[in-house]
Amino acid sequence: MGERILLKTGEALVEGSEDYLCAEPEVVIGELEGPVGHALANLVGDQVKGHSRVFAILNSDVQVRPATVMVSKVTVKDARYTNILMGTVQAAIANGVLDAVRAGVIPREKVNDLGIIYSVWLDPSVVKAGELDHGELFRVHREATLKVIRKALADEPTIDWLLENQDKVEHYYHKLGLEGDL
Repeated sequence: MGERILLKTGEALVEGSEDYLCAEPEVVIGELEGPVGHALANLVGDQVKGHSRVFAILNSDVQVRPATVMVSKVTVKDARYTNILMGTVQAAIANGVLDAVRAGVIPREKVNDLGIIYSVWLDPSVVKAGELDHGELFRVHREATLKVIRKALADEPTIDWLLENQDKVEHYYHKLGLEGDL
């Protein structure tokens, strides 16, 4: 069966052509017979208004493997936002998970043993986009999904990289705050 994947974490950013098209997922990946499986089951069974937890699906009745539960980082209050999140973005995440399996990032023999908790960011201003490019939104979230899974399972960034680059990496919003632009 290969090496156990008890609990791995990852974060990624993929930007689109507009600010509201960016994706910044955070994931927890691990064995269903462990802390990730326990957390995944609790998330599905403990729904919270405005933060529904749903499986990533290609379409109704077609759930992907590994089982992936999406959790919105934004409180969902708008029907259009819900439809974009549970439509284009959900499909993109599902496809990104399958891309990770196809690329060998997620071992194929482990797809029924692993679970993914996927914290999804969809900018609330997306509902104000006049002519929303669903193709671009799909592409960005699909790419971000593969990227975040790859980073999580490779333990990236490594501690060596972090220690070497700690003083070179500046948090975007902290910088804006220092410059008085926040």
